[in-house]
Amino acid sequence: MEVRFSLRSERYERGSVMLSSNLAFSGWDAIFKEAMTTAETIDRLVHHCVILALNVPSYRAEQAKKGRQSPAAAE
Repeated sequence: MEVRFSLRSERYERGSVMLSSNLAFSGWDAIFKEAMTTAETIDRLVHHCVILALNVPSYRAEQAKKGRQSPAAAE
């Protein structure tokens, strides 16, 4: 996590960053060791950003479900 934080700090206001997550910001406390690091990371990410919240089924989850189905069930 510290490497990711350092990368985001270096890129802050110098270039574009695209990030995807299946966690809401409220769940990011579980990722970072310290609440202050979490808050600072979120603050830097949302300072000049566009947030796209996609409420659609996960493509990867759907593909995984199809892969687990037996051949007879898929027909």
